[in-house]
Amino acid sequence: MCWQCENPDRSGYVERLRDGVADRGWLVQGVESSGAYPPWAYTIGLSGYGLPELVVTGLPVLEAAELLNDMASHSLHASPPSAGERIPLRGGPLIEVVPLAEPSAHLVFAVALYGPEIRALQLVHADSRGRWPWSPDYRDGEGGQPVLGVRCGG
Repeated sequence: MCWQCENPDRSGYVERLRDGVADRGWLVQGVESSGAYPPWAYTIGLSGYGLPELVVTGLPVLEAAELLNDMASHSLHASPPSAGERIPLRGGPLIEVVPLAEPSAHLVFAVALYGPEIRALQLVHADSRGRWPWSPDYRDGEGGQPVLGVRCGG
């Protein structure tokens, strides 16, 4: 978990996030890996446009931020991804969109800005061999990508 997430007085950080969202439209909050927990990241600000926030787990924070920024930009200029949609990324893995079961449990700072009723979608990525985290042979059984919701039709 990140230091800011565990800090009981988040007011200064939340204000910096609010200013950043006002300046840029959205931000990406990264959380480094810790022990058995892989890294993950999520957007903050898409809720202000009436869109779901986006989440990715199991990717290095910089790679996750690039993916989230690309998808957030697409969401604002075209349309957000839909639950159950599979999207081939140019030069990257295939992703499947999964709605988060409980966004307020995972997106601490998005909730701080927009309230507990936010919506969120996870961009679940296949491994290099096209296998998904719900497959027992994903990453040759090594796992590393928690899925925070239930697949549509899966």
